[in-house]
Amino acid sequence: MQTTLKIGTRGSPLALAQAHETQTRLMAAHGMPAAAFEVVVISTSGDRIQDRPLSEAGGKGLFTKEIEEALLDGRIDIAVHSSKDMPTQLPDGLELSAFLPREDARDAFVGRAARTIAELPKGAKVGSSSLRRQALIRRMRPDLDVVMFRGNVQTRLRKLDEGVAAGTILACAGLKRLGLDHLITDLMPLDIFPPAPGQGAIGIETRIGDRRVEKMLVAIHDVATGQALACERAFLAALDGSCRTPIAGHAVIEGGKLSFAGLLISPDGTQSHTVALHGPAQDAARIGDEAARTVRTKAGEKFFDGWA
Repeated sequence: MQTTLKIGTRGSPLALAQAHETQTRLMAAHGMPAAAFEVVVISTSGDRIQDRPLSEAGGKGLFTKEIEEALLDGRIDIAVHSSKDMPTQLPDGLELSAFLPREDARDAFVGRAARTIAELPKGAKVGSSSLRRQALIRRMRPDLDVVMFRGNVQTRLRKLDEGVAAGTILACAGLKRLGLDHLITDLMPLDIFPPAPGQGAIGIETRIGDRRVEKMLVAIHDVATGQALACERAFLAALDGSCRTPIAGHAVIEGGKLSFAGLLISPDGTQSHTVALHGPAQDAARIGDEAARTVRTKAGEKFFDGWA
């Protein structure tokens, strides 16, 4: 059978799990066989650069650039991404046109020396490559040694087994999608350890104006997740969010109403500012933008001096 849809993805086990979830949902929605799809693995700069933090190497776009190039030149029909890895500015001609139902947005602690961050001994090493997670760990336990931890989920778990760190923070959603949630030793509460904007949501990027693909994706798009992500991404965009800025934001949709909580925190965890806004779900992007302006005013421009 001729391939109907080429799905572009990174090659990590988690990225492949997300691509296959997208394929499975499309098969079910349209009564199509597996043979109608081809999963195309594309190596990205973010996968290849492992020796330094993303904030130094070029930011989130390192995980999307090569995939977006393949989408623009027609080698693939859709690109499947972890939404938290997506820059707020997309290349001309591309858009995020669908989101799958969101998984658990919380972060999870995977510990070896202790089951929780609170139980770790003074000076214990905790690994993370995320500035947000690093800052939140330092806010909770300034006595811990936070070390840079790059690589996919399996690589980070192997580093724990090798004793590089006593524990690490990973997205609960990713561990669940990989069937590894039994390794979680503690779930981080949203109010204490708020997630990255987009965390837990699979986003599907397409060429603007590709009506054939758009019609296929309508059947698997989750409206509530799309509204929540519109708010979170607007918040991030208005703060010029990148891997160089520790920002958290999470929106919840219930009964057509949106509740958003956002956080701006310094890398050392000593200074932070929060914002909470509510409103109609259809005003998601406006609420996210207003939240960003509110928290930026609270923080003041000097808050960013010397580190952002």
